[in-house]
Amino acid sequence: MDTEYELDRSDPEAAIAAAAKRCSNWGRWGPDDVRGTMNFLDESKRVGAASLITRGVSFSLAQSFDMDGPQKGWRRRTNPVHTMLDTGTDAVAGVQGFPHGIGGADDVVSMPLQCSTQWDGLGHIFDHGKAWNGRPADQVVTSLGDGVTGIETVSDVIVGRGVLLDVGRHIGDGELPDGFPITTEHLVSTAMAQGSSAKVERGDIVLVRTGQLARTRREGWGDYAGGTAPGLSFTTADWLHQSEIAAIATDTWGFEVRPNEFDDAFQPLHQVAIPNIGLFLGEMWDLDALAEDCARDGVYEFFLTAAPIPVTGAVGSPVNPIAVK
Repeated sequence: MDTEYELDRSDPEAAIAAAAKRCSNWGRWGPDDVRGTMNFLDESKRVGAASLITRGVSFSLAQSFDMDGPQKGWRRRTNPVHTMLDTGTDAVAGVQGFPHGIGGADDVVSMPLQCSTQWDGLGHIFDHGKAWNGRPADQVVTSLGDGVTGIETVSDVIVGRGVLLDVGRHIGDGELPDGFPITTEHLVSTAMAQGSSAKVERGDIVLVRTGQLARTRREGWGDYAGGTAPGLSFTTADWLHQSEIAAIATDTWGFEVRPNEFDDAFQPLHQVAIPNIGLFLGEMWDLDALAEDCARDGVYEFFLTAAPIPVTGAVGSPVNPIAVK
Protein backbone atom coordinates (compact mmCIF):
# COMPACT_ATOMS: atom_id res chain seq x y z
CA MET A 1 0.00 0.00 0.00
CA ASP A 2 1.95 3.03 -1.26
CA THR A 3 0.48 5.97 0.61
CA GLU A 4 3.39 8.30 1.42
CA TYR A 5 4.21 11.35 -0.68
CA GLU A 6 5.72 14.79 -0.37
CA LEU A 7 3.47 17.74 0.42
CA ASP A 8 3.72 21.13 -1.23
CA ARG A 9 3.13 23.28 1.81
CA SER A 10 2.26 26.28 -0.34
CA ASP A 11 -0.64 24.66 -2.20
CA PRO A 12 -3.23 23.04 0.06
CA GLU A 13 -5.99 23.57 -2.52
CA ALA A 14 -4.29 21.30 -5.06
CA ALA A 15 -3.31 18.69 -2.49
CA ILE A 16 -6.83 18.48 -1.09
CA ALA A 17 -8.36 18.25 -4.57
CA ALA A 18 -5.97 15.49 -5.62
CA ALA A 19 -6.51 13.48 -2.44
CA ALA A 20 -10.28 13.90 -2.67
CA LYS A 21 -10.23 12.56 -6.23
CA ARG A 22 -8.04 9.58 -5.33
CA CYS A 23 -9.97 8.72 -2.18
CA SER A 24 -13.55 9.45 -3.16
CA ASN A 25 -16.19 6.89 -2.22
CA TRP A 26 -19.00 8.86 -3.87
CA GLY A 27 -21.50 6.46 -5.41
CA ARG A 28 -19.79 3.38 -3.96
CA TRP A 29 -22.92 2.35 -2.07
CA GLY A 30 -25.40 4.02 -4.40
CA PRO A 31 -26.68 7.59 -4.73
CA ASP A 32 -28.89 7.42 -1.64
CA ASP A 33 -26.27 6.19 0.81
CA VAL A 34 -26.15 7.92 4.22
CA ARG A 35 -23.74 5.66 6.12
CA GLY A 36 -20.45 5.99 4.24
CA THR A 37 -17.71 3.80 5.66
CA MET A 38 -20.08 2.33 8.21
CA ASN A 39 -21.13 0.09 5.33
CA PHE A 40 -17.87 -1.80 5.93
CA LEU A 41 -19.03 -2.74 9.45
CA ASP A 42 -21.44 -5.55 8.68
CA GLU A 43 -23.10 -8.36 10.63
CA SER A 44 -20.18 -10.75 10.21
CA LYS A 45 -17.80 -8.18 11.68
CA ARG A 46 -20.01 -7.86 14.75
CA VAL A 47 -20.19 -11.62 15.21
CA GLY A 48 -16.41 -11.78 15.05
CA ALA A 49 -16.06 -8.90 17.46
CA ALA A 50 -18.26 -10.63 20.03
CA SER A 51 -15.81 -13.53 20.13
CA LEU A 52 -13.06 -11.18 21.32
CA ILE A 53 -14.62 -10.95 24.79
CA THR A 54 -12.65 -13.43 26.91
CA ARG A 55 -12.06 -11.68 30.26
CA GLY A 56 -15.17 -9.53 30.56
CA VAL A 57 -13.20 -6.44 31.60
CA SER A 58 -14.61 -3.19 30.24
CA PHE A 59 -13.33 0.34 29.75
CA SER A 60 -15.23 3.57 29.24
CA LEU A 61 -13.38 5.64 26.65
CA ALA A 62 -15.26 8.86 27.40
CA GLN A 63 -13.99 11.97 29.08
CA SER A 64 -16.21 13.64 31.66
CA PHE A 65 -19.09 15.84 30.56
CA ASP A 66 -19.02 18.69 33.06
CA MET A 67 -18.13 22.36 33.52
CA ASP A 68 -14.51 21.46 34.25
CA GLY A 69 -14.06 20.20 30.68
CA PRO A 70 -11.65 21.33 27.98
CA GLN A 71 -13.68 23.94 26.12
CA LYS A 72 -12.70 27.63 26.10
CA GLY A 73 -15.39 29.01 23.78
CA TRP A 74 -13.75 28.41 20.39
CA ARG A 75 -16.44 28.46 17.68
CA ARG A 76 -18.96 29.05 20.49
CA ARG A 77 -18.20 25.66 22.00
CA THR A 78 -18.66 25.62 25.75
CA ASN A 79 -18.47 22.98 28.44
CA PRO A 80 -21.72 21.27 29.49
CA VAL A 81 -23.99 23.24 31.81
CA HIS A 82 -25.73 20.87 34.22
CA THR A 83 -28.77 22.33 36.00
CA MET A 84 -30.97 20.62 38.59
CA LEU A 85 -34.73 21.01 38.10
CA ASP A 86 -35.79 19.09 41.21
CA THR A 87 -33.60 18.22 44.19
CA GLY A 88 -33.59 16.47 47.53
CA THR A 89 -33.75 19.90 49.12
CA ASP A 90 -37.06 20.48 47.36
CA ALA A 91 -38.34 17.09 48.51
CA VAL A 92 -37.47 17.69 52.15
CA ALA A 93 -39.04 21.16 51.98
CA GLY A 94 -42.25 19.58 50.68
CA VAL A 95 -42.52 21.94 47.73
CA GLN A 96 -42.69 19.38 44.90
CA GLY A 97 -46.42 18.84 45.21
CA PHE A 98 -46.38 15.03 45.06
CA PRO A 99 -48.69 12.87 47.22
CA HIS A 100 -47.89 10.33 49.97
CA GLY A 101 -44.35 11.56 50.60
CA ILE A 102 -42.78 10.64 47.28
CA GLY A 103 -40.08 12.97 46.03
CA GLY A 104 -37.46 12.99 43.34
CA ALA A 105 -34.70 14.71 41.47
CA ASP A 106 -34.58 15.81 37.84
CA ASP A 107 -32.02 17.65 35.76
CA VAL A 108 -31.13 19.11 32.38
CA VAL A 109 -27.88 19.48 30.44
CA SER A 110 -27.16 22.15 27.85
CA MET A 111 -24.08 21.69 25.71
CA PRO A 112 -22.59 21.73 22.21
CA LEU A 113 -22.72 18.19 20.88
CA GLN A 114 -18.98 18.18 20.20
CA CYS A 115 -17.69 19.58 23.48
CA SER A 116 -16.21 16.31 24.79
CA THR A 117 -15.88 12.70 23.60
CA GLN A 118 -17.84 12.59 20.35
CA TRP A 119 -18.33 11.46 16.77
CA ASP A 120 -18.15 13.74 13.76
CA GLY A 121 -21.11 12.87 11.54
CA LEU A 122 -21.09 12.97 7.75
CA GLY A 123 -22.82 16.37 7.71
CA HIS A 124 -20.08 18.01 9.77
CA ILE A 125 -17.65 19.01 6.98
CA PHE A 126 -18.13 20.04 3.34
CA ASP A 127 -15.76 20.20 0.37
CA HIS A 128 -16.39 23.17 -1.91
CA GLY A 129 -20.06 23.18 -0.98
CA LYS A 130 -20.48 19.43 -1.37
CA ALA A 131 -21.45 17.07 1.44
CA TRP A 132 -20.99 13.29 1.59
CA ASN A 133 -21.75 11.46 -1.65
CA GLY A 134 -21.60 14.67 -3.70
CA ARG A 135 -24.79 16.21 -2.40
CA PRO A 136 -25.07 20.03 -2.34
CA ALA A 137 -24.42 21.04 1.27
CA ASP A 138 -27.38 23.41 1.35
CA GLN A 139 -29.67 20.50 0.53
CA VAL A 140 -28.24 18.43 3.39
CA VAL A 141 -27.75 20.71 6.39
CA THR A 142 -30.08 23.64 6.99
CA SER A 143 -31.29 25.52 10.06
CA LEU A 144 -33.46 22.48 10.74
CA GLY A 145 -30.39 20.25 10.98
CA ASP A 146 -28.96 17.50 8.79
CA GLY A 147 -32.01 16.14 7.02
CA VAL A 148 -30.08 13.48 5.10
CA THR A 149 -27.09 12.14 7.04
CA GLY A 150 -28.06 13.11 10.59
CA ILE A 151 -26.20 11.18 13.26
CA GLU A 152 -29.33 9.14 13.97
CA THR A 153 -28.76 7.26 10.69
CA VAL A 154 -25.88 5.33 12.30
CA SER A 155 -27.24 5.03 15.84
CA ASP A 156 -27.62 1.26 15.52
CA VAL A 157 -24.48 0.25 13.65
CA ILE A 158 -21.36 1.50 15.48
CA VAL A 159 -20.49 -1.71 17.29
CA GLY A 160 -17.78 -4.11 16.21
CA ARG A 161 -14.06 -4.83 16.41
CA GLY A 162 -11.94 -2.07 17.87
CA VAL A 163 -8.17 -1.91 17.41
CA LEU A 164 -5.87 0.31 19.44
CA LEU A 165 -2.76 1.72 17.79
CA ASP A 166 -0.78 3.19 20.68
CA VAL A 167 1.50 5.37 18.59
CA GLY A 168 2.41 7.46 21.62
CA ARG A 169 3.83 4.42 23.40
CA HIS A 170 5.46 2.96 20.30
CA ILE A 171 7.44 5.96 19.10
CA GLY A 172 7.00 8.68 21.69
CA ASP A 173 7.88 7.17 25.09
CA GLY A 174 4.19 7.28 25.95
CA GLU A 175 3.37 10.72 24.55
CA LEU A 176 3.88 12.47 21.23
CA PRO A 177 4.79 16.16 21.23
CA ASP A 178 2.27 18.71 20.02
CA GLY A 179 2.55 19.27 16.28
CA PHE A 180 3.78 15.72 15.61
CA PRO A 181 2.37 14.36 12.31
CA ILE A 182 1.52 10.65 12.48
CA THR A 183 2.22 9.13 9.07
CA THR A 184 1.08 5.90 7.49
CA GLU A 185 4.50 4.46 8.29
CA HIS A 186 3.94 5.24 11.97
CA LEU A 187 0.52 3.56 11.95
CA VAL A 188 1.80 0.46 10.17
CA SER A 189 4.93 0.13 12.30
CA THR A 190 2.88 0.49 15.48
CA ALA A 191 0.51 -2.26 14.38
CA MET A 192 3.41 -4.54 13.51
CA ALA A 193 5.18 -3.89 16.81
CA GLN A 194 2.01 -4.64 18.78
CA GLY A 195 1.53 -8.01 17.12
CA SER A 196 -1.18 -9.90 15.27
CA SER A 197 -4.04 -8.62 17.44
CA ALA A 198 -3.32 -5.09 16.16
CA LYS A 199 -3.70 -5.94 12.49
CA VAL A 200 -6.12 -3.44 10.96
CA GLU A 201 -8.87 -5.06 8.92
CA ARG A 202 -11.81 -3.95 6.84
CA GLY A 203 -14.69 -2.66 8.94
CA ASP A 204 -12.60 -2.00 12.05
CA ILE A 205 -12.95 0.97 14.37
CA VAL A 206 -9.37 2.15 14.81
CA LEU A 207 -8.32 4.06 17.92
CA VAL A 208 -5.10 6.06 17.75
CA ARG A 209 -3.55 7.08 21.04
CA THR A 210 -1.12 10.00 20.95
CA GLY A 211 -0.77 10.50 24.69
CA GLN A 212 -1.78 14.16 24.55
CA LEU A 213 -4.68 13.63 26.95
CA ALA A 214 -2.35 12.05 29.54
CA ARG A 215 -0.07 15.08 29.31
CA THR A 216 -3.05 17.42 29.57
CA ARG A 217 -4.16 15.72 32.76
CA ARG A 218 -0.80 16.51 34.34
CA GLU A 219 -0.42 20.05 33.03
CA GLY A 220 -4.01 21.33 32.81
CA TRP A 221 -6.38 21.90 29.91
CA GLY A 222 -4.51 24.82 28.36
CA ASP A 223 -5.33 24.84 24.65
CA TYR A 224 -6.24 21.15 24.48
CA ALA A 225 -9.53 22.07 22.76
CA GLY A 226 -8.52 23.99 19.66
CA GLY A 227 -4.77 24.32 20.06
CA THR A 228 -1.66 22.54 18.82
CA ALA A 229 -1.71 18.75 18.98
CA PRO A 230 -0.18 15.60 17.59
CA GLY A 231 -2.40 13.91 15.06
CA LEU A 232 -2.73 12.18 11.74
CA SER A 233 -0.74 13.58 8.84
CA PHE A 234 -2.60 14.70 5.73
CA THR A 235 -0.59 12.02 3.92
CA THR A 236 -2.60 9.30 5.68
CA ALA A 237 -5.68 10.07 3.55
CA ASP A 238 -4.89 7.24 1.13
CA TRP A 239 -4.37 4.76 3.98
CA LEU A 240 -7.68 5.79 5.54
CA HIS A 241 -9.36 5.11 2.21
CA GLN A 242 -7.55 1.94 1.17
CA SER A 243 -7.74 0.24 4.57
CA GLU A 244 -11.57 0.33 4.39
CA ILE A 245 -11.97 0.97 8.11
CA ALA A 246 -15.39 1.97 9.40
CA ALA A 247 -14.20 4.76 11.69
CA ILE A 248 -11.17 6.18 13.46
CA ALA A 249 -10.85 8.07 16.75
CA THR A 250 -8.05 9.81 18.65
CA ASP A 251 -7.42 11.26 22.11
CA THR A 252 -7.04 14.77 20.65
CA TRP A 253 -9.59 17.48 19.90
CA GLY A 254 -9.15 17.57 16.13
CA PHE A 255 -7.97 14.12 14.96
CA GLU A 256 -5.36 15.53 12.56
CA VAL A 257 -2.06 17.18 13.40
CA ARG A 258 -2.13 20.80 14.52
CA PRO A 259 -0.79 23.07 13.16
CA ASN A 260 -1.78 21.54 9.85
CA GLU A 261 0.98 20.72 7.39
CA PHE A 262 0.32 23.54 4.94
CA ASP A 263 1.24 27.19 5.24
CA ASP A 264 -2.39 28.27 5.20
CA ALA A 265 -4.94 25.54 5.87
CA PHE A 266 -7.60 24.50 8.35
CA GLN A 267 -8.28 20.81 8.93
CA PRO A 268 -7.53 19.65 5.36
CA LEU A 269 -7.68 15.95 6.30
CA HIS A 270 -11.23 16.47 7.57
CA GLN A 271 -12.09 17.93 4.18
CA VAL A 272 -11.01 14.71 2.47
CA ALA A 273 -12.08 12.17 5.08
CA ILE A 274 -15.64 13.18 5.90
CA PRO A 275 -17.32 14.46 2.70
CA ASN A 276 -15.23 12.42 0.24
CA ILE A 277 -14.27 9.15 1.96
CA GLY A 278 -17.43 9.16 4.07
CA LEU A 279 -15.35 8.34 7.14
CA PHE A 280 -16.57 8.80 10.71
CA LEU A 281 -14.08 10.58 12.98
CA GLY A 282 -14.01 10.37 16.77
CA GLU A 283 -12.30 12.99 18.88
CA MET A 284 -11.34 13.53 22.54
CA TRP A 285 -11.59 9.84 23.42
CA ASP A 286 -9.92 8.71 26.64
CA LEU A 287 -7.69 5.81 25.64
CA ASP A 288 -5.24 5.74 28.55
CA ALA A 289 -6.69 2.99 30.77
CA LEU A 290 -7.39 0.77 27.77
CA ALA A 291 -3.84 1.34 26.51
CA GLU A 292 -2.36 0.28 29.86
CA ASP A 293 -4.36 -2.93 29.78
CA CYS A 294 -3.41 -3.66 26.18
CA ALA A 295 0.26 -3.13 27.00
CA ARG A 296 0.02 -5.56 29.92
CA ASP A 297 -1.67 -8.44 28.12
CA GLY A 298 -0.41 -7.76 24.59
CA VAL A 299 -3.94 -7.83 23.14
CA TYR A 300 -4.89 -4.75 21.14
CA GLU A 301 -8.23 -5.87 19.72
CA PHE A 302 -11.54 -5.80 21.57
CA PHE A 303 -15.30 -5.61 21.28
CA LEU A 304 -16.29 -1.95 20.99
CA THR A 305 -19.68 -0.32 21.15
CA ALA A 306 -19.87 3.41 20.49
CA ALA A 307 -23.42 4.36 19.57
CA PRO A 308 -24.07 8.09 19.26
CA ILE A 309 -27.02 9.70 20.99
CA PRO A 310 -29.57 9.75 18.14
CA VAL A 311 -30.23 13.47 18.15
CA THR A 312 -32.32 13.87 15.01
CA GLY A 313 -30.49 15.92 12.39
CA ALA A 314 -27.32 16.39 14.43
CA VAL A 315 -23.95 16.60 12.64
CA GLY A 316 -22.12 15.16 15.63
CA SER A 317 -22.92 13.46 18.90
CA PRO A 318 -21.56 12.80 22.37
CA VAL A 319 -20.68 9.18 22.96
CA ASN A 320 -19.63 6.91 25.81
CA PRO A 321 -17.61 4.25 23.98
CA ILE A 322 -17.19 0.96 25.84
CA ALA A 323 -14.33 -1.42 25.01
CA VAL A 324 -14.70 -4.97 26.31
CA LYS A 325 -11.87 -7.54 26.37
